[in-house]
Amino acid sequence: MSDSKKTRMNLQCPMPKLDFDIITLGHGSGGMLTNKLLDSGVFDLLSNDILDKKHDGAFLEMNNKIAFSTDSFLISPIFFPGGNIGELAVNGTVNDLAMCGAIPKHLSLSFIIEEGLKMTEFWEILVSIKKACEKAGVTVVTGDTKVVEKGKGDKIFINTSGIGNMHPKANINRKNIAVGDKIIVSGNIASHGMAIMSVREGLAFDSEIQSDTANLNHTTAALLDQYGTKIHLLTDPTRGGVATVLKEIALLANVGIHIFQKNIPINAQVASACELLGLDPLYVANEGVFLSFVEASIADQFLESLQKDPNGKYAKIIGTVVAEHPKQVILESSIGGKRVVNMLPGEQLPRIC
Repeated sequence: MSDSKKTRMNLQCPMPKLDFDIITLGHGSGGMLTNKLLDSGVFDLLSNDILDKKHDGAFLEMNNKIAFSTDSFLISPIFFPGGNIGELAVNGTVNDLAMCGAIPKHLSLSFIIEEGLKMTEFWEILVSIKKACEKAGVTVVTGDTKVVEKGKGDKIFINTSGIGNMHPKANINRKNIAVGDKIIVSGNIASHGMAIMSVREGLAFDSEIQSDTANLNHTTAALLDQYGTKIHLLTDPTRGGVATVLKEIALLANVGIHIFQKNIPINAQVASACELLGLDPLYVANEGVFLSFVEASIADQFLESLQKDPNGKYAKIIGTVVAEHPKQVILESSIGGKRVVNMLPGEQLPRIC
């Protein structure tokens, strides 16, 4: 996020005047300091009819079949080009629900804060959470805040859980994948992971590499409206990247997958950063990209629809499900060579989300 955007956001949601500048152990005690922290920040910024009840939990009315997901976020650094841990925590769980074919509705939000975190940093994270919730169309309805001693955490960790009604036309399941299905990636890969690594390694490029963190639920809902059960699987290639996710699908669905290197979209700066650091972009994390397995008969039309969406303007068909080499992913290089693609064997980029 640019400095000008941060300034506008902070002007719209100015931090209240407080009698403390940093968060201490007392703010996690459950007493007066906790109430000051929550009342002056969380409850005011994220106010809604359910959260305002300030009960031990949330009373929800949900219709039909629902999806539920949870995720924890411990990214380092907590502020990075294109976002921060707050919006990442919202978008991450919203997207997990979207990949289920659900319409995200409510979130829980829990903080584990290291004592010494500046209140200005916490406020910026809260404002980002508010904005991300508004953009995704979800509400925070319950949560928790704990504070740990200095040195027992790393500024702040966040957990979000989410719930949403299933889209009436969704039937997302690996069992639906069939030979001939086309595999479509919604945008440039590896941007998030390389945005984090460029900060950690102090790399400078002609233009700053930005994380792709974004909510994808409106995009997937529109696609489900139009193509319904012809969408066999949706999944987001976060940790482990595109390669790991495709290998996992090949194993679980007992199918072969053939992908084409020349069709895989990647920003030129990101590709350069990967080459400089000796990283394969297929294994680098994404936070605003998803993979779709769709019937071949709708693939071109699906791609055209996706490319009209802001989250899909760089979308490409990158591969096909095949009967040959079951449980294997084969990458065909730009010059026609072929190699087996396996899961990420270890931790390529720690603390990436």
